[in-house]
Amino acid sequence: MNIRNYARPLLRAAIPVAVCLVPLSGWAASQSTPETDPDSGMVIAENWQVVKANCSACHSIKLVTQNHGSRAHWEYLIRWMQDTQGLWEFQPEMEDNILDYLATYYGPKSDARRAPLLPSQRPKNPYDSDSDKTVSAGTEPPA
Repeated sequence: MNIRNYARPLLRAAIPVAVCLVPLSGWAASQSTPETDPDSGMVIAENWQVVKANCSACHSIKLVTQNHGSRAHWEYLIRWMQDTQGLWEFQPEMEDNILDYLATYYGPKSDARRAPLLPSQRPKNPYDSDSDKTVSAGTEPPA
């Protein structure tokens, strides 16, 4: 039997499936990729301009867009910047809007990195001062 005889029934079955999937692929792409600002790369959504104005006053907006964290993490970073970097205090409503935006569009990523290793899973640190091994001066540390 000729290979074309096998291919025709497969093509007849595949064409209707492909025709049905084409509209779905366009819908999925439009649902999964939010619109971003071409200048900053930030997701365009409610309060994005407030975040851009406040964050880019001191540093590149890339520090925002390349990082991800929970609402608590973003709040911790704001407090750290206020305590050590001279960031001004926000009105409570504005801070809530900033944190809502950051937690929603730059929240934790589940697929970006593995979870940190537990201490019991880490190799022994050869430079740990509490180690049983001592290294005399002028010798290589243990491998």
